[in-house]
Amino acid sequence: MNLKIKDLDFKKMNGLIPVVVQDYESKKVLTLAFVNDEALRRTVETGYAHYYRRSKGRVMMKGETSGNTQRIIDILVDCDMDSLLFLVKQKGVACHLGEETCFHNRLME
Repeated sequence: MNLKIKDLDFKKMNGLIPVVVQDYESKKVLTLAFVNDEALRRTVETGYAHYYRRSKGRVMMKGETSGNTQRIIDILVDCDMDSLLFLVKQKGVACHLGEETCFHNRLME
């Protein structure tokens, strides 16, 4: 089914929707981020991932300062219409700590 942004449920998390970000080629999960309506619209319009940065209280393009951008290949919506999967072409590393993905730590206990 093809959906529109207006079909998504932004209400469950106070205007935010979680986004799992996966590298299109390697299939590695790169990060978990959040979008609001504005960030998702900018993503669709530009073809590059934009997220709502909770720590900064604003929308930012991924790689805006680092140059480590995420070009959108596809956007998939879950069955409840309240979560997204961005399939991306990653340029550089995904993690702000310089790691390939944000999921580089292992829980041991």
